[in-house]
Amino acid sequence: MCRSFPPLAYPAADAVSPVTPDLKPVVTEQGWTFSVAPYFWAAGMSGEVAQFGLPPIDADANFSDILKDLDFAAMAVAEARYDRYSIFGDLQYVKISGESGTPRGVVATSVDLTSETFSGLVGAGYSILQSDAGRLDFVGAMRVWSVNTDLDFHGGILDGASGSDGATWVDGLVGVRANYSLTPEVYLTGWGMVGAGGANVDWDVAAALGYRFNERFSAVAGYRALGVNYRNDGFVFDVVQQGPIMGLVLPEG
Repeated sequence: MCRSFPPLAYPAADAVSPVTPDLKPVVTEQGWTFSVAPYFWAAGMSGEVAQFGLPPIDADANFSDILKDLDFAAMAVAEARYDRYSIFGDLQYVKISGESGTPRGVVATSVDLTSETFSGLVGAGYSILQSDAGRLDFVGAMRVWSVNTDLDFHGGILDGASGSDGATWVDGLVGVRANYSLTPEVYLTGWGMVGAGGANVDWDVAAALGYRFNERFSAVAGYRALGVNYRNDGFVFDVVQQGPIMGLVLPEG
């Protein structure tokens, strides 16, 4: 028995990761520090999507639903810091696929769906408050979204036919990131960002608890929510993602 289609597109979790380093990464001779952090976001989603000229549909899926159709996912954030200044990036790619039968099998006996979502963020920050216990950064960033869905028909009148629909847009965001040490090993980290551009609104908030294994490695776990509302010429991508997030911070020279 064929599975039913997943929603037309699942967004990738992106924007500033909760693995914002609050440790002592490798320091270069020029005084820069560098860190890279792979992370995992077990997010569900809700909202409204529309593609291929079809009316908008409600998209409501928990993480286990998305995981069933997940082909590949990659998420990582990197940061370079010099004194109060920072440059950071966050890249994410998610690919899902599914198969569905069609009523009576006349137009087609089955349809394959493949959806790919990419988001990439590049930003810069400045510590407006800084002490031995933590810091508060004001940040500005640009985020690129790319959402694409392919349909392939098998059997019936449309046997061998295919179609593709997608959109790419850029949003500008501003906000804050913060870290605060509760003990030498335990710290709090979080952020809030909001903006617009190609989308009507693009926002991202999170809070996480981190633990330092030593001066160079730490892990974090927390909760994140992200929303984007993009509408253009019948293409609708108005979704909210939220769920637990985990990451490991690794220093790089």
